[in-house]
This record gives sequence, structure tokens and C-alpha cells, in this order.
Amino acid sequence: MSKFLLNLEDPENPLLGPTLWGLQRWGMWQPEKGIKQVIYNTVHVLAILFVLSQYVELWFIRFNMDMAMRNLSVTMLSTVCVIKAGTFIIWQKDWRRLVSFVSTTEKYQFSKKDTEADKIIQDYTKYSRSVTYFYWGLVFATVLTVILAPFAGYLSSSQIRMNETVPYPEILSSWAPFEKSKGFGYWIMVMEHALICCYGGGIVANYDSNAVVLMTFFAGQLDLIKLKCSNLFGDGEELISYQVAVKRIGECHQQHVLLVKYSKILNSLLSPVLFLYVIICSLMLCASAVQLTTEGTTTMQQIWIAEYLIALVAQLFLYCWHSNKVLYMSLSVDQGVYSSAWWSQEVRVRRSIALLGGQLNRRVVFTAGPFTKLTVSTFIGILKGSYSYYTLLSNRE
Repeated sequence: MSKFLLNLEDPENPLLGPTLWGLQRWGMWQPEKGIKQVIYNTVHVLAILFVLSQYVELWFIRFNMDMAMRNLSVTMLSTVCVIKAGTFIIWQKDWRRLVSFVSTTEKYQFSKKDTEADKIIQDYTKYSRSVTYFYWGLVFATVLTVILAPFAGYLSSSQIRMNETVPYPEILSSWAPFEKSKGFGYWIMVMEHALICCYGGGIVANYDSNAVVLMTFFAGQLDLIKLKCSNLFGDGEELISYQVAVKRIGECHQQHVLLVKYSKILNSLLSPVLFLYVIICSLMLCASAVQLTTEGTTTMQQIWIAEYLIALVAQLFLYCWHSNKVLYMSLSVDQGVYSSAWWSQEVRVRRSIALLGGQLNRRVVFTAGPFTKLTVSTFIGILKGSYSYYTLLSNRE
């Protein structure tokens, strides 16, 4: 495993090596042309058609509340998956610009051989790896549970032990133009559902881990600017000319301007998707909680739903937590200016320092659409809203 993870590292992309590897394997980071691009896009189109078949099935089972809730909880997540894949491909040029900026910035900073800066970069890179691999493991466990739980529940059913006829279990709920409950058609659906689970799990794992790693990059770079500002004039005893002082201030200013610019690009890529996800996540959490507490739910079904709920909450928490971290760092980065030896400089330099402080005071925050910021308080609000929906549905009778 260590050898495999080591092979994911890319010297050209020091931070994003593993996530770019995953994006390539699941057909989101595509070549500009060629047979591979055609194959990848064909798979994505087939996934969209499968999601449409889930909505068709939902229409047919709309009068069965339990079946409809189970279908809806998975169909909504499938919808988010294909939207993530589709928007990533459509906005590929902007993603490439962003990745190029991240990799170029880090390689330049490593080339300067600054011990303190290198330590900050290595720390957030190590943290990014931990988050990425943990999230990949969580998604893998969720996909495995989704595929195997229906069969485990079927084999452990009391009706099977009593030699009674029981319908074969479904992994997912989708429509098919043939008999899907038995025979050859059933096994076709099993294979299709297993493949679509692997596809969806890969899309979610790689898209989300890539977004979270990029958020970690911006938080770490803001910390670097804070450190650089605090060391602008050394300990105050160093003699620094006006030209050198202005040059150092200008470097900090330019670095922050670029970070703000590219954080806006990242936000423009994530915000529409996360707006939809925040709405859908509230409903999915609610639907899963209702299923979990419904009478007659088997132990295996409860395990499946519990794992699914954990994955939903973890996915939302990762976005809100890391976005909140970027916001916090953007609000505290100007402290580096005021902790520097600014008092040792002449009036002209102090004026430039005041302008730099104003630039660094700009807030960097990621949003879910035009209505809400991705923060820990937003995460708590979503959980509260989901609980309110759950209370309403559980008392519907």
C-alpha cells in the first residue's frame, strides 16, 4: 500500500498528485482529444441515463412511501454525482488554470529554500494526504456497504430460513425495459448497479478530495503570507533601504492579490454544485433518518443507512470545516503586518504598510450559491434543518 501511495506522487504537482491521479482514472481530468476522451464521455452519458432511469422508477413507486424514500435518498446523491462530473468537464479550462497556479506557486516557493515556508507547505501537504486517503477509505467502505448490504440482509432474512419465497434484493432502485426481478435480467441489473456504485463513489471521492485539498492550499498560503509579513523588516535592527522595503511589501501584496483571484475562480467552480448539494443533503439526511427509525427495518438495512448517513455528514463537514478554516485565515492574515517591525521604518514605508494591511484585510470565503457561506455554523444549521424535516415526516400519520 505504501508503494502504491508513493507512486501517486507527482513532482510536477507536489500537492495535487494523488487527486489528479484519481480525477484522471474516473474520466474528469481528460486529454484534450483522442479515443480516451470519447470513452470517458460515453461513460458519463451512460451514468446520466441511469440517473434518469432512477427518476422514472421513482414515478412508478411514488405511492409506496418506504420504497420512494429509499429511492429518493440514493437518486439525489446520484444526481449530485453526475453534476459534479459534468461541471468538472465543462469547466475543465478553469480547473487547469487553477491547478497550474497551485503547482507553479509551490515549486517556486520550494526553489527559494526558505526553511519556515517549506515547513508550512509540508505540514499542509501532509494534512491533505491524510484527509484524501481517509475520505477515499470512507467512500470505499460506503460503496462496499451499499453493494453488499442488500444481499446480506436477504441471506439473513427469517423468511429465507423458513424456506419461503422472498423477492431478490435490489442494490439501487432504477427502471429497466425488461423483467429485472428474476432470471438473466436480474443479474444484468446487479452488474449495472455495482458498476454505477463504483462510478459514483469514484466521482464523489475524487471531486471532493480535490476541492478540499485546494481549500487547504489557500489556507496554508494565507498562513505563509502572514509569516512573510511578520518578517518584512527582521527584528527592527536591520538597515533596510526604501527600495528594498517597498519591494518586499509589493511581493506580499501581489501574492495576496493572486490568492484572492484564484480563490474566486475556485469558488465560481464549486458554488453552483455546492448550492445544489446543500439543498439535497438536507433532504437526504432527513430521508435516511426516517428509514433508519422506521419499524420493520432489518439490522442490515440499518447498517446500510447508518453508513450512508455517516458518509453524507462527513462529506458536508469536510467542505464546511475547510472553508471555515480559509475564512479564519483570511481574517487573521493582516496580523502579520502589525506583528512586524514596522515601527523601525520611515514614514513613506509606513504608508505602504498601511496600504498592505488594507489589502490583507479582504475576506476569502467559499459559498454555496448566492445565499449561504460554507462555514461550521452553516453545517450546524443544515443538521438542524434536517432534524426539523425528520420530525415533520416521522409524525406524518
